[in-house]
Amino acid sequence: MQIDFNNLNINQLSFETEFEIKVKNFLNEWFSDSDTVKVQTSGSTGTPKVFDIEKNRMINSAEMTCDFLRLKEGNTALICLPVEYISGKMMIVRSMMRKLKLIVVDPSIKPVETLDQPVDFCAMTPLQVENSLDKLYLIRNLIIGGAAVSEDLKKKMKEILKKSDSETYIFETYGMSETLSHIGLKQILPNPEEYFTVFENVEISLDERNCLRIFASKLNPEILQTNDLVEIKNEKQFKFLGRIDNVINSGGAKIFPEQLEALVKKEISNEVVFLGIDDASLGQKLIAVLEGGKSDDLIKKVREIQFEKSFHKPKEIIFVEKIPRTPNGKINRIELKKLLNNTI
Repeated sequence: MQIDFNNLNINQLSFETEFEIKVKNFLNEWFSDSDTVKVQTSGSTGTPKVFDIEKNRMINSAEMTCDFLRLKEGNTALICLPVEYISGKMMIVRSMMRKLKLIVVDPSIKPVETLDQPVDFCAMTPLQVENSLDKLYLIRNLIIGGAAVSEDLKKKMKEILKKSDSETYIFETYGMSETLSHIGLKQILPNPEEYFTVFENVEISLDERNCLRIFASKLNPEILQTNDLVEIKNEKQFKFLGRIDNVINSGGAKIFPEQLEALVKKEISNEVVFLGIDDASLGQKLIAVLEGGKSDDLIKKVREIQFEKSFHKPKEIIFVEKIPRTPNGKINRIELKKLLNNTI
């Protein structure tokens, strides 16, 4: 279905699928007398929680994204993310505020399989993009969030877009529920960037741990303290290094798993997660968990990778059929550790 926010009449729309009904329920919640709407966190780094967010702050966030991407009234957007989470809700709010035409597609790993028309704006998870490569040329502005974009996926997107004449701009997002989706973007294609650029009226700084602090008064009245280790280039740009609660301490050495995962994904296409498991002598033993069936060839490829430090090489490589993910596509390291504890 398609919702034209330049000429919106909810009563004239036909909401049929379960997801379309959820979109309708959010619209009803938005147009209610309440100043807030309820948002659920993903639970990728802790227990999921539900909290209230002020509508006027969501409007501010929507304007920031629409301005950055230069979206105009009458442009077309596509929503294929769950509306329980901020990512899906904000796609609707952006469409409302900029009066876009919103194509509503049930969330799945192949959200644009039947898409047959160009769209100006879409947000997906990396897993969705992986299964939508043949339709990327139809999307003018694509933002990818929920998890880091692997080097392998970047290569695939670049190769597929080389074959088309489309002007597709692809960005990786940085944000969280508390910042009402993203507060900054990093271009992947056509001009790859190393640093995220934050929006106007967003201030960034470091705490004593070198973790990112965010102050965006239009989105949240408080300074938001993250557990994300970053390198700040200037007042508007930063590089994500990894989450401090994911840091592995092995034999006294601190290891950032996200950095190792990015390196390995340049060489193999399988999903990979580095974890530290309890070890009597090292404190934590570094292991690599690969998704898929056990393969001697993959083990050999990982062993041959030139890691920067000798202690970056995993002590053990474990295969699992499926790496646990949250409903919006993020790797669930907590559940993965539980799974390994039951099998190792």
